[in-house]
Amino acid sequence: MSRLEGLYPENVFYYFEQLSAVPRGSGDTKRISEYIVRQGEGLGLEVYRDDHDNVIIYKPASPGCENAPSVLLQSHIDMVCEKRPGTVHDFKEDGIDLIVKEALLSDDTIKDASKGFPKPAPESILCAKDTTLGADDGIGAAYMLALLSDREMPLPALECVFTSDEEIGMLGAMALDKSRLSSKLMINLDSEDEGYILTSCAGGLTATAHFSADKEDMEGTALRIDIGGLLGGHSGTEIDKGRANALILMGRLLYAIKKETKFNINFINGGGKDNAIPRRASVRLIMPSYVNMEPVLSVLTKYEKIFKNEYRLTDPGAGISYEIEESGSYRAMSDDATSNVISALINFPDGISKYSFDIPGLVQTSLNLGIVRSTDSEVTFTFSVRSSVESEKDELYVKLESLTHVLGGIMTRSGQYPPMEYREHSALRDIMKEAFTEQYGNEPVLYAIHAGVECGIFASAIEGLDAVSIGPDIRNVHTYEEYLDIASVGRTWDFLVSVLKKIGNDL
Repeated sequence: MSRLEGLYPENVFYYFEQLSAVPRGSGDTKRISEYIVRQGEGLGLEVYRDDHDNVIIYKPASPGCENAPSVLLQSHIDMVCEKRPGTVHDFKEDGIDLIVKEALLSDDTIKDASKGFPKPAPESILCAKDTTLGADDGIGAAYMLALLSDREMPLPALECVFTSDEEIGMLGAMALDKSRLSSKLMINLDSEDEGYILTSCAGGLTATAHFSADKEDMEGTALRIDIGGLLGGHSGTEIDKGRANALILMGRLLYAIKKETKFNINFINGGGKDNAIPRRASVRLIMPSYVNMEPVLSVLTKYEKIFKNEYRLTDPGAGISYEIEESGSYRAMSDDATSNVISALINFPDGISKYSFDIPGLVQTSLNLGIVRSTDSEVTFTFSVRSSVESEKDELYVKLESLTHVLGGIMTRSGQYPPMEYREHSALRDIMKEAFTEQYGNEPVLYAIHAGVECGIFASAIEGLDAVSIGPDIRNVHTYEEYLDIASVGRTWDFLVSVLKKIGNDL
């Protein structure tokens, strides 16, 4: 018996429950792709599926809407698989155990409910038993299947695109043959805030600088230094929070120590992901045994006070710890290699490069030094570079590349994805504002994010594409506390249907 029976919209929740029964973690999308193909073929619609598990289902225009422009609807079909520690759940074999329950209203929930425009706080929510729910982006896929199955609504022609592996680099969208699409209007259904219409997103790339470690055998005393206690955060959406980057702090500290005494770097490591602001960094320095440690320890004390003062509001837990280790034989970087590493940490740009003039307050271009790793042979610096303007993203990469070459290293790039640049004039945005105002009584919030969504990939491949992204309220995504506001699903469905009907009648 359906656990979601009686929820509105019935057909949307029917398909969400069906999708939730099929394992669909990123990298394991064959079965969910086959399920979607069966739905399309069962409806007698034209279906295309590629070798990457992407699916396109084409639905002809309803009678009377033949002259309206077609609309590209898009969602991804993979989900992040996280579970509560100790939970017995096999994401490769088990479906999601859905639970409908009354919302527990906290101050944060009520505050969130009124953010941007007035809307009710959630009364009932849909979540999963001790796992991620997969509403990101199963609810978008369910919206699309419900529209495809409806034979009564007067709708324009639809090109429904179900992409794979969005959560691990938007791989499906990148691989899809976009020449199979003809629509110039696109609604992505992967947003998580009802009443917000995404109009622009950043593109990005991963840049990695490679330097020779040039290690030699050395005698001396080892000093290990750790910087920690930082908050970190997402390098796109939280790059404007002013939080400290542990690797940049380490560069400042090493430069100050270098002015006091001679040392060579044995290892240096920090950060875990290029798109996360590093919270910790560690280094081991090898100093000649004759070195007086007192000036060095004074530098550590001085800079801990400096960092605590500079970041007292954003990273109040910032701290430096150290340990003087035994004297002995070590493999450490040469003088030149050590100098190059410190110069790179001091001189590489990091953080916000430029704000947008089109959208006040939006970070337009930034980069984040997310990872430094040292081995016996090399030291690598890995950056996440982002911009909603393609030329600025490329220019920032050129700066990194030029500085790397000056310091004797080489720069490589990977994982490049394009931005969705803000359109000054958008017919789709205008009709969505009109439909929203009619339903809610006030205007939606138009916004942009300094992070990547699949819209940018489609916009870069389809000339003149007018794209936006919307979705219902989803909270705690990518965690086992993820939940979906049930009433918000219904309101967003009504809004989406209203927009499509207006396109079918007005454009």
